[in-house]
Amino acid sequence: MEGWDPNTKSTLTQIPLLSTKAGPRDGAAWTQRLKEEYKALIAYTQMNKSNDNDWFRISAANSDGTRWTGKCWYVHNLLKYEFDLQFDIPITYPSTAPELELPQLDGKTQKMYRGGKICLTVHFKPLWAKNCPRFGIAHALCLGLAPWLAAEVPILVDSGMIKHKDDATSTSES
Repeated sequence: MEGWDPNTKSTLTQIPLLSTKAGPRDGAAWTQRLKEEYKALIAYTQMNKSNDNDWFRISAANSDGTRWTGKCWYVHNLLKYEFDLQFDIPITYPSTAPELELPQLDGKTQKMYRGGKICLTVHFKPLWAKNCPRFGIAHALCLGLAPWLAAEVPILVDSGMIKHKDDATSTSES
C-alpha cells in the first residue's frame, strides 16, 4: 500500500478481508465465500454511507451468486451521472477478478473492452492476484471501479461523450 493516498488506505483497511478460497463450482465452500462477500459489501456500504460517499448499489441477480447487477454513480460538477453495473463471477474466482461492466458506456472510451467491461488489467489485476483470496467484490469496487469512474467520467463529460440526464431531456424537448 506504499504510494497510496491516506483516504484509500483507510477505506481499504476497513473492508473485511475474505478467507475462503472458493468459486462457484465449490458447493458449500462457495456458500461460505458468498457469506464473506456479503459481510464485506455490507461493511463497505455502511462505511461509504457514514462518510457521505454512497456511490453504488448491487445485489446478486441469481440464487447462486454468480451474476450481480446494480447501479453506480459519480458526481461531476455537482451533477450525478448514474450507470448500470453488472458482472459475472468467473468460474476461476477468486483467482480471477470479476470483469465489471458498465454497458451504457460501451464504445465511449478506450479504457473499456467490448460489452462495456472496464479496463482493469494494468493497475488492478496484479493487485488482485497478490491478494487472492483475501480480496472480494467490495475490494474490486473500491480499488477497481471507483478509481476508474473518477478518472473516466470527467473526461467523458467534458468531451461530450456522455450527457447528464437533465441535459439529454431538455435537448430532446427543444
